[in-house]
Amino acid sequence: MKTDAHMHSSFSYDAEVCPKKMIEASIQKGLKAICFTDHYDKDDDQWGEGEQIFDVDEYFTTMTRLREQYRDQIEVRIGVELGLRPHLAEYYSRFVPKYPFDMVIGSVHSVHGVDPASEKLFEGKTDAQVYRMTFEESLEDIRHFHDFDVMGHLDYVVRYGKNKEKEYSYKMFADEIDALLRELIEHGKGLELNMAGLKYGLPFAHPHPDILKRYRELGGEIVTVGADGHRPEHIAWEFDKACDILKGCNFKYYTEFKERKPIFLTLR
Repeated sequence: MKTDAHMHSSFSYDAEVCPKKMIEASIQKGLKAICFTDHYDKDDDQWGEGEQIFDVDEYFTTMTRLREQYRDQIEVRIGVELGLRPHLAEYYSRFVPKYPFDMVIGSVHSVHGVDPASEKLFEGKTDAQVYRMTFEESLEDIRHFHDFDVMGHLDYVVRYGKNKEKEYSYKMFADEIDALLRELIEHGKGLELNMAGLKYGLPFAHPHPDILKRYRELGGEIVTVGADGHRPEHIAWEFDKACDILKGCNFKYYTEFKERKPIFLTLR
């Protein structure tokens, strides 16, 4: 696995390392390609710093220059991670076509207007209640908006539960998860294998292998792999495990995106 398809830089509100240093660290780790997917969370201002967006024109100017500078050492692709919310469907439908992204990740960072990373979402509720709310709102998000390529870290919310995976399994939320997967497949959308679940101490990467198996069983074919790195040491996190995870979920290949087009590569 020589491509990290989910990476953040100082263009993201929650990262401080400049793109150049992330690229150089990726080269040192032996990667052949990376895709920057900095956060664009329109209307998300709950962390007290204004909405979590960046200057996209400056982003493309910077990334295009770096792509050219390092072209003989690594392929630099330019993507974005959208923070999905039902009321933003029209806005994002106008936003995405304006720019030549290589890949668009659609992620849920807000449930009822609150980031699961914030303890507020869990106040007065069980983990299971919050997990179900998150899957339900995620389905609403992708029913409203389809101009993305893969859904990011599907069960990200489990990182922040009071008891984390102890109140979580595919079977517990099969109805909600199946509805999500069927919606993705119907519209030709992929899932991301996000290795950061392991970084956050969970016994699985996102989503849980049972969800990846179910996606494949229902006919899903598109799965990208990313570490969701915000610092150099996070790049290609546990990538030595990614191939076996996907093979164990009945995939014979994984997917990369370039110019919004899927590239299918055999798992070895």
